[in-house]
Amino acid sequence: MSTFWSVWVSVIVLGTVFGCWWLLWATRKSQTTDTETDRTMGHSFDGIEEYDNPLPKWWFYLFIGTCIFALGYLALYPGLGNFKGLLGWTSTNQWEAEVQVAEEKYGEIYAQFGKTEIPELAQNQDAMKIGQRLFANNCSVCHGTAARGQVGFPNLTDNDWLWGGSPDQILHSIAIGREGAMPAKGVMPNMSNEQVDQVVNYVLSFSGREKDADAAKAGAEVFAQGCQACHGADGTGMEAMGAPNLTDNTWLYGSTYEWIKETVVNGRQNKMPAQQGRLTDDQIQILAAYVYSLSN
Repeated sequence: MSTFWSVWVSVIVLGTVFGCWWLLWATRKSQTTDTETDRTMGHSFDGIEEYDNPLPKWWFYLFIGTCIFALGYLALYPGLGNFKGLLGWTSTNQWEAEVQVAEEKYGEIYAQFGKTEIPELAQNQDAMKIGQRLFANNCSVCHGTAARGQVGFPNLTDNDWLWGGSPDQILHSIAIGREGAMPAKGVMPNMSNEQVDQVVNYVLSFSGREKDADAAKAGAEVFAQGCQACHGADGTGMEAMGAPNLTDNTWLYGSTYEWIKETVVNGRQNKMPAQQGRLTDDQIQILAAYVYSLSN
């Protein structure tokens, strides 16, 4: 924060506290009596009259205590622009301290599962309860609470895997992450609109859903030039490249003519972030076993 905005924030905050203090004392000084009376303010609303009585002492002292507490808080903790407070507290430091306490408390629990092979670990109910919590906290925002995915995020409960569903491949995906890139118009950037229509129909023909049989037939040559390098000659994909199988009924971005055309024309970019560094090796092992258990 710049010096100007730091001063600006400090003035507003302190001005508010001292303004409340001044208002309290000004109101107190304007009182004509310290005791309750039957005198009214001289006006009435629907038969209700307002008495001219002083502020209750408990309310007055509570307000003073609130102002004093506010000044004490602002002296100890951040709240006045760039001033860090006498205690040097930060939310980052508190979070790191809480993480350290949690690691000391739960580290041994994770460690007892971390050395177990994933297929065996997937059969351990206690480990899977931990894995489910890890998944909910770290993966469900993209893959859904039931791990069935959504548009652009794979379903983890079936047997269709972009990068492979073996224990080692799942572990790699979680720990190191994955980055998928479908270039616009494949490796054929000069693909014409007619050729786009042809290749889309050809892809749809794998499951007998082409709109134009003649276009699909012509699309075979376009596919060979622009798409085969990644998806293979038969369209079944390549796990090593994260290129999906185009001949089944599992589609990451939709299987209609319009969806496929959007993918061909504009390409797709997707990234599975690495969890290494965010989670411990033991936690990643448990999480990988949980994901493995979803389809095994």
